[in-house]
Amino acid sequence: MSKVTFIGLGVMGYPMAGHLARAGHDVTVYNRTAAKADAWVKQHGGRAAPTPQEAAAGAEIVFACVGNDDDLREVTAGENGAFHSMGKGTIFVDHTTASAAVARDLCEEAKARGISFIDAPVSGGQAGAENGVLTVMAGGDEAAFATAKTAIDAYARMAKLLGPSGAGQLTKMVNQICIAGLVEGLAEGLHFAKKAGLDAEAVIETISKGAAQSWQMENRYKTMIEGKFDFGFAVDWMRKDLAICLDEARRNGAHLPVTAAVDQFYSEVQAMGGRRWDTSSLIARLEKT
Repeated sequence: MSKVTFIGLGVMGYPMAGHLARAGHDVTVYNRTAAKADAWVKQHGGRAAPTPQEAAAGAEIVFACVGNDDDLREVTAGENGAFHSMGKGTIFVDHTTASAAVARDLCEEAKARGISFIDAPVSGGQAGAENGVLTVMAGGDEAAFATAKTAIDAYARMAKLLGPSGAGQLTKMVNQICIAGLVEGLAEGLHFAKKAGLDAEAVIETISKGAAQSWQMENRYKTMIEGKFDFGFAVDWMRKDLAICLDEARRNGAHLPVTAAVDQFYSEVQAMGGRRWDTSSLIARLEKT
């Protein structure tokens, strides 16, 4: 088992770090709000450190799952960042959904220090993190990924290296682009079914056994019908992710008309007070009148 560090104990990081501890790894944690790190230690053991730099000292692998590019830069190369105490030959695994550009920049900075950097965003949401069945899409060095995967497997049912630095973040963008279209299609389908006087649950029970089936349909249609949006990934975070996708598309020349439209639909949901509603709340904007 490895001596590891986990930086960022949000709705994803907290259970992910817990799986590492249960797998027998020696885990040190850091969280911006220290009380949460203390609560994690009380529940799982290990220890908490007051800065990322102190948390990473002596670790073989350092994991992070923070909010955005700026947060990631701060906990890695910032004044009290993890890079300052990590030894040569160690590995930094970033589970944040961030830009491919920041992944490449930090990979170069890590390499100059003798550290391997793996960008490894995840999919599966809070439930996937809690149940240890996340999908991890990674970019970086093959040997470093193979080493890190022995620990990643504690909370992932699928972990794959997709290419060099940045490939993990680009793959996560594909993931979010696909989800955006699926959720909007499901929202419109349910809305149409209601307006047509159909039993929406019976409709989904039928069509979910055919070509329309999706994870979103199987797991979100009931709560969408009920107008309950307290499950899973928040609208604010989805808009952050879609902004990353659209920014990357401007660089690489990809055309994302549906993604751009859905991003604006989510802005309407935010204006309705749904910033913390889950992403299935797209149906709410269709039914607001």
